Amino acid sequence: MKICILGAGALGCALGGVLTEAGHEVWLINRNAVQVEAMTSRGLILRDGAGVDRTVAVHAATTAQGVSMDSGAVDLVIVLVKSFHTAQAMQSATCLLGPETVVMSLQNGLGHEDVLADIVGSERLLAGKTYAGGSQLGPGHVLVGTIGKDTHIGELDGRITPRVQRIADAFNSAGLDTIVSDNIMGTIWDKLLVNVATGAVSGISRLVYGELYQVSALEATGIAAVAEAMAVAKASGIAITTTDPRQPWLKAGAGLSYDFKTSMLQSLEKGSVTEIDFINGAVVRQGAKCGVPTPVNQTLVACIKGIEHRLKL
Repeated sequence: MKICILGAGALGCALGGVLTEAGHEVWLINRNAVQVEAMTSRGLILRDGAGVDRTVAVHAATTAQGVSMDSGAVDLVIVLVKSFHTAQAMQSATCLLGPETVVMSLQNGLGHEDVLADIVGSERLLAGKTYAGGSQLGPGHVLVGTIGKDTHIGELDGRITPRVQRIADAFNSAGLDTIVSDNIMGTIWDKLLVNVATGAVSGISRLVYGELYQVSALEATGIAAVAEAMAVAKASGIAITTTDPRQPWLKAGAGLSYDFKTSMLQSLEKGSVTEIDFINGAVVRQGAKCGVPTPVNQTLVACIKGIEHRLKL
């Protein structure tokens, strides 16, 4: 397949690297010219959980126009930009779309499909969530967390179609354990629970995963935030598979190295705005709509907002 990853940060590079190794033509779009130069001049360096580096020759560009001039339309656009950049990024990438191009969000949080549908049309869209991760070690150098981490993709209406199966086959060919879901909105909420569990508490405490799981007070807070989100999902009629609020807390760090960082912590360390409004903030907003109190999530949102304010974001 010809695949473009729109927003090739740490996770996008991890996915793009292994998809390239599997023989797919993958283009990585990252606005950071230093990152792109490193990847194009020397290759993308992937570090596995054992600390071993390998180099992958990849295609990279700072804009979608740079991809379309070289490659034309692509088969699949995977959207991985930060949630608050979704509309702007997709509007600038319509040059990648051909008659059969599929657009699929693997972003954290809720609401991206509505934004994307307004730009490319709902008929192009697939939705998905991945438990895979990536952590930036330097320009064009990424710690990969894909082993044992499943990805779920699906049509918005739950149909099992040839196009979604083809994408799942491409992912599986790269060692990305991928499942086609007939309940993708429930799947999105299942993944949201994992982000709710560890993202904010890690960002506030500045702890990597290995440290995070040593602090019982943070575990209790993360689990309480998940329990609130589960109650909101139930009240909203969302069919989630999670029955124990401790499960997403444990799943978040399963299989990851001690030094692995949540995406929220990585954002704060870079001095960037976080996706808190689309994760814990989404729980708070939906809770208000369906009358479910969310005081733990409200507190976590407030704390992250305070850190962002201190960083002048």
